[in-house]
Amino acid sequence: MRRRTPAYGFAIASSLVFSAYAQAPQVLPPKPPTVTDAKPDAHGVKRMAVFRGLDKITGRASDINAPVGVPVKFGTLTLTVQTCHTVPPEEPPETTAFVQIDENQPGGKPKRMFSGWMFASTPALNALEHPTYDVWVVTCKTDEPAAVEPVAVTPGKFNGVRAPAAAAAPPRPAAPPPAAAKAPEPAISPEPAISPEPVIPPEPNNPPEPANP
Repeated sequence: MRRRTPAYGFAIASSLVFSAYAQAPQVLPPKPPTVTDAKPDAHGVKRMAVFRGLDKITGRASDINAPVGVPVKFGTLTLTVQTCHTVPPEEPPETTAFVQIDENQPGGKPKRMFSGWMFASTPALNALEHPTYDVWVVTCKTDEPAAVEPVAVTPGKFNGVRAPAAAAAPPRPAAPPPAAAKAPEPAISPEPAISPEPVIPPEPNNPPEPANP
């Protein structure tokens, strides 16, 4: 009977290790929260506030996606957004968010560190006071569809969207018939000039008759 070579035993052990690794369940990283995880408001719109978090010790900054009504952790902090809002593009830029921030203490109850409104335009107006972390709001995302912007149509070029048919121009009113030409008025001949009457010179005064002697 032949003895099994060490190479044969190593191959069997390797196959067993690989088969065990293939059968082990893979642990996937936690899925980052999205706007679909948020609780809808009274109008059915889901909102998610985006914060910027800074670790003062390491100097590392990262974005924090916090859907409304979903607690999100950042270090030892837990952020819970109640609502957020971003003004329309035609207005001065501004984003506001009402958030509650608690600090998780080992072996104790969470401690409320912040509760109120944050403003993206002025982060220092109402900021979190914490020795290790800085958190401020950046923007607010929603699942509400944006208004469709009009598509500019370039003459002589197809942009993928057919231009709407132009409305037919209303018919022009018929031109009124031309007015009948007036008959020319007869020319009035000028009156003949009246020659002035001859001037009769005055008669000379008769000298007085001489008196009789």
